[in-house]
Amino acid sequence: MADLDVQPKKKSSILPWVLLGLGVLALLIFLARGCNNDDANNVAATTDSATSTVSNTANNTAGAIRDWWDDVDFNAPAAKYDEVTNKDIDVRGNDRYGIYSVNETVLFDEGKSTIRSQAEANLKQIAASIGKRYGSGNVRVYGHTDATGSAGANKELAEQRAEAVRAWLVKNGNVTEGRVSVHPVGESQPVASNATEQGRQQNRRVEIVAGSGSGNAATTDSAGAR
Repeated sequence: MADLDVQPKKKSSILPWVLLGLGVLALLIFLARGCNNDDANNVAATTDSATSTVSNTANNTAGAIRDWWDDVDFNAPAAKYDEVTNKDIDVRGNDRYGIYSVNETVLFDEGKSTIRSQAEANLKQIAASIGKRYGSGNVRVYGHTDATGSAGANKELAEQRAEAVRAWLVKNGNVTEGRVSVHPVGESQPVASNATEQGRQQNRRVEIVAGSGSGNAATTDSAGAR
């Protein structure tokens, strides 16, 4: 009988290479995911930084506008402007702004918000002075009343009167509309006692503030300016 030469089967040499290939593929997938996460985090961080910068810039700008008006001292010393000669106009201020104050009886009939024709000479002098000294600055019209009647009604009347002066300055005083705003104060800032007629008359006034402060004059704030 012939001898049979039976050789043991060799183990396959493919399996280790397959396992190695799968390992390399898994490593590549892991690294790719890590890079994508880093890119996403970088984009998010950049976006947050840009948003924060815009927000801070807006807040700083709004703060600068508010601070300019908040810095106005209505007890500033009297000022002498050669172009203002009408005795009905009281002028105060400094080298940064001027405050033109006119008694409401000069500008309006009692309880009314329509500017009297006799008052226009005063407003013309004020407008000319603003053009001469604060031609590129902002203007705000403050309306004040006495304490007679309700606070709500007084503030409404103050707003109507301040708006009437604002409209006159824009239409007749060569003041650009975007530069002038109104601030209805009402009865909350008296300069004299409301217990006497003389004091109430002093409290009924319109104050026009013009200055070199920058910013949008028409910015609305919590106190009612617009």
